Amino acid sequence: MVRIAPSILAADVALIEQAVEQAAAAGADLIHVDIMDGHFVPNLSLGPELVAAVRKRTALPLDVHLMVRKPSLFIPLFSEAGADWISIHLEASSHLHRDISLIKGFGKKAGLVLNPATPLAGMEDILPELDYVLLMSVNPGFGGQSFIPATHDRIRRLKEWIRSLKLDVLVEVDGGVNLDNAAALAKDGVDILVAGCSIFGTPDPVATIKRMREAANP
Repeated sequence: MVRIAPSILAADVALIEQAVEQAAAAGADLIHVDIMDGHFVPNLSLGPELVAAVRKRTALPLDVHLMVRKPSLFIPLFSEAGADWISIHLEASSHLHRDISLIKGFGKKAGLVLNPATPLAGMEDILPELDYVLLMSVNPGFGGQSFIPATHDRIRRLKEWIRSLKLDVLVEVDGGVNLDNAAALAKDGVDILVAGCSIFGTPDPVATIKRMREAANP
């Protein structure tokens, strides 16, 4: 079963509570929350207060993607705010094992994020420690970008690598995911689809989430 994780920051910031309710009503599996510090990526988003507010309004797992420099400073804040899953960028951490251990020490699922041009081999020594890998299929920082086609091959190679090591590591993909490519991504072997603008930019987000789930799970 491919899971669907609506990215709520793609919704109108004044309607985030509504976006969370729509995700739950549509049977979403997780709520994806992008956190941006204006340094690692050239954009800013809200902080742990947002996660704490969302936590009060849903029982769905909160999947927090930290697009930040010095992730060790942010992990405790978002853990305490109510995140269930926390992912950090390979490109941002100078002490990767320590940061992944920190996430796990808070009892959270630990994920590693790779930008589109970052080689998969860069996580060779940390892969067995992960709960999931998030492959960016756009360059991070802004919503509404087009999916990078080379991601299909990256997903297939990563899944084969995980299988060869007999690991229980999920593969998540984020960026340009929509109704047109959901089925192909599922065929590649992806476990979790993150979608923002392609859900909340439609007239009926609830119906769109349901259609995406059906496309990914025929």
